[in-house]
Amino acid sequence: MSKPFRSIDTGVREGRANIAFDAALIEARQNGDVTDTIRFLRFPPTALIGRHQDLSREVDLDYCQQHGIGTVRRITGGGAIYLDEGQLGWELVFHRSSLGIAALPDLAREICNAAALGLNKLGVEAKFRPRNDIEVDGRKISGTGGFYDGDVLIYQGTVLVDLNPQRMVSALHVPDAKLAKRQLDSAAQRVVTLKELLGSDLPDLETIKAALIEGFSEGLGLQAHPGEITEIEEQLARQYFDEEIGSDEFVAEIDDPAADADVLAGSHTGAGGTIDAFVKLEGRRRDVLQRVLISGDFFVTPPRVVFDLEASLMGVKRTEVDDAIDKFFARTEVGTLSVSPADFRASIASALGTDASHG
Repeated sequence: MSKPFRSIDTGVREGRANIAFDAALIEARQNGDVTDTIRFLRFPPTALIGRHQDLSREVDLDYCQQHGIGTVRRITGGGAIYLDEGQLGWELVFHRSSLGIAALPDLAREICNAAALGLNKLGVEAKFRPRNDIEVDGRKISGTGGFYDGDVLIYQGTVLVDLNPQRMVSALHVPDAKLAKRQLDSAAQRVVTLKELLGSDLPDLETIKAALIEGFSEGLGLQAHPGEITEIEEQLARQYFDEEIGSDEFVAEIDDPAADADVLAGSHTGAGGTIDAFVKLEGRRRDVLQRVLISGDFFVTPPRVVFDLEASLMGVKRTEVDDAIDKFFARTEVGTLSVSPADFRASIASALGTDASHG
């Protein structure tokens, strides 16, 4: 039996307002005020960073300011992306039980395969590439990510319909290592758009949305019905915008933590992405962790797990860090996309200049 989903389109909204609507939609679904939902959305020119990323490291703030590009922090993890009206955002917000799939990696695979199925209906050969990309001939046409908040999951992605690659490359700081890994000269070569693939046969947005809904319906066994945006959602979105997501403080919550001369910085890249660790030590022998900050393009669910991990490491002796991390994950319910406790250990060990234990 297919599961009913409401389908809505919130149009082009300022970037922080778009993310505030994400938070509102999650809360409204948790409260039972709305049903499971497929949402389509678009952004004005926006540099959008992941929940745990370092703002200045990911975004050229001067360029963005000079060219009217908004800076926004998502409530989901993952890496920095550039968005404008040439990309179509999509997301599914639904109860944990609706699709009968519990683990985040399994959901990522099934949802991405369904989105790829929809894109294939437009005449392109799109495929899921673990951990969270959809590609055509090895080039990304959609990046995705999501997390659980209680019993509700948000899983979102973008479709590159059209793109100004020079503006994307200028707005974001794309690490050379990320490009070298794929033997690319620039970030622009890593992505491909529907316009490049289809040329004069490029369909309009309504056709693209319909194809995605068809893919989600077939691939996930759901049935989408056009729905209305509720006043409850709009009210909650304004509240989230005013109280947190719309503020400069939220966007700059993690911003150049290595600028403090007393902070030790380290990094580790694994299958689940890059984890950066910033550690400040205290004590006569500087052998106790006073403060830890963890950033990067990884996915964990719920996102607050990272902040809980940081708090759990305060006051821990540097010789006991590995045990503390393992104990934290042993007692904490965490969902991840290919990232493990060993990756967090390795990142902090890199900052401390020690070897991480394995396991």
